[in-house]
Amino acid sequence: MNADGGELDVKRPLPAHLNLDDFLPNVTASNHSTLEPIKLGDTVQAMQGELQIPFPSLPFAGRSQKVKEAIDYLASGGGVEARGAIFTKPEVVEFILDLSNCVATRDLTRLKFLEPSFGGGDFLLPLIKRIFASWREEKGRNPTRKELETSITAFELHKPTFEHTRRVIISLLAQEGLTDTDAEMLASHWLHHDDFLLAPIEDSFDFVLGNPPYVRQELIPPTLLREYRLRFKTLYDRADIYIPFIERSLSLLGPSGTLGFICADRWMKNKYGGPLRKMISDSFHFKVYVDMVNTQAFQTEVVAYPAITIISNDPPSTTKIAKNPTVSKDGFAKLMKQLASDECPSSDHVYTAKDVAVSSQPWLLGGATQIGIIRKLEAEFPILENSGCKVGIGVATGADRAFIADFDKLDVESDRKLRLVRTKDISGGEVNWLGKGVINPFCDSGGLVDLESHPKLKKYLEDRKEIISSRHCAQKNPKNWYRTIDRITPSLLATPKLLIPDIKGQSHIVYDSGLFYPHHNLYYIVSSHWDLRCLQAILMSSLSRAFISIYSTKMRGGFMRFQAQYLRRIRVPAWDQVSGVMRAELCEAAANRDIDACNEAVCKLYDLDIDELISLHESTII
Repeated sequence: MNADGGELDVKRPLPAHLNLDDFLPNVTASNHSTLEPIKLGDTVQAMQGELQIPFPSLPFAGRSQKVKEAIDYLASGGGVEARGAIFTKPEVVEFILDLSNCVATRDLTRLKFLEPSFGGGDFLLPLIKRIFASWREEKGRNPTRKELETSITAFELHKPTFEHTRRVIISLLAQEGLTDTDAEMLASHWLHHDDFLLAPIEDSFDFVLGNPPYVRQELIPPTLLREYRLRFKTLYDRADIYIPFIERSLSLLGPSGTLGFICADRWMKNKYGGPLRKMISDSFHFKVYVDMVNTQAFQTEVVAYPAITIISNDPPSTTKIAKNPTVSKDGFAKLMKQLASDECPSSDHVYTAKDVAVSSQPWLLGGATQIGIIRKLEAEFPILENSGCKVGIGVATGADRAFIADFDKLDVESDRKLRLVRTKDISGGEVNWLGKGVINPFCDSGGLVDLESHPKLKKYLEDRKEIISSRHCAQKNPKNWYRTIDRITPSLLATPKLLIPDIKGQSHIVYDSGLFYPHHNLYYIVSSHWDLRCLQAILMSSLSRAFISIYSTKMRGGFMRFQAQYLRRIRVPAWDQVSGVMRAELCEAAANRDIDACNEAVCKLYDLDIDELISLHESTII
């Protein structure tokens, strides 16, 4: 793993023994002292998902042989390009050091610094220069090797990267005034070829700085991933490896210590970031957030959603937010002055916000005015599913080319196929069905149908059995090889529903009177209380777009994710609290697809003035 955010080269086949169930390292009385920051007996998350299983936390010093072999496997991965390494621009690194108040004009001589995954030394090299400059400023001389020994602790797992950067650092230390021997000894003292997440670390630190690795779970050997899960409560759902890196880094901060990272910001709003959000909101100060999505923060062009995050080990307080900075020395210097000043007026790109980090819920990173309006609505109105509505997602088959075809050409019994609606069918704002259908292998009661009772369906599926059986769900349960990944509920087809594509630049809400079954790239909303035409007007309005914008992650190009986890957070009044006149106004606005009329009706319904709605609308524009 490297500090440059690159993915390790683990595409080559894993040794067979690394796929076997691992066994846990022995926990004995002699190694209980290594249980920092998690103590023996704490409850930690053991498995993926929402179920929390109590396990005694493990000492960082103890590792099974299989865990050691998995670490060695990752440590011998490919080169920079094979690992997808991403190098941070020097001016971005300097800006992060400045934001963290790690500046040469401050006395850095007695402070301790941690770099969890130093890669090519993007952060370490300028940090070392600042430490030496501080010694000269404060003490009027160069430090000795002995005086520097406790200044830096740094980790890198990838062996070739470790060795290369070690040589570069030794050269820099010699340039700064140490003898060759002292430079080599100090580098050996500072730099650790080890897995930061499992390494025993006894110190606390004044600064933790860097760019933690971005490695998807499926690229980590199962033995090692399980070990991480046993140790880190934030490694939840589909969290990438940078999440436990942040958790452990925060746990190693001393009083008022500061973490300064550049990494993906998806965790601030996505489901998997919930435990980390709660950890920070409960115990730390989310000081600064700089959105770097539409900037080039790295030395090469990459598809990433980075942000600079400054978090301190202090009581929670306000957050300084900046967006789309100019990536240059002068641009960052100007932004630094704005973020450091309490008197600088707020603008569209730099402002101070309250109540950004609230428990595990998605963090609101809009402007102060927008956050205030959203918080007010949260306090006054229930969430969508507490108002008699339900949000779901369409069917995923795992093999569309087998289960989906032209409806009229699906040669199966008539009750074994359903009209399928996809994103392409609603691109014009209403359903324009292009004629596709989906095979339904489920009974109304929920179980799979008996193929012997449906000879045409049996022949159709067996003709495509090679494709269908190759899916993971079929291999896991061969008896039910012909099921779709998601269970199909036939009654949903005839139920009136609102259809919403996942990724759209606009709130694209389409009404289906009960003629189609949704595909997996569509979310749907049904309701036992609300008239769906009235609800459609609310969801088409700027207000709902603002809810989605402030809760969800944005994609490049200004597209937002209209996912179930965000749709469920939209606030709507109880249906019986909506007057007859308002119902008629909402229904007419939706039927005419008149956005202005939807906005006017929503202002009345939520008691918002037009300026508030305009402010919310502006927050959705990148």
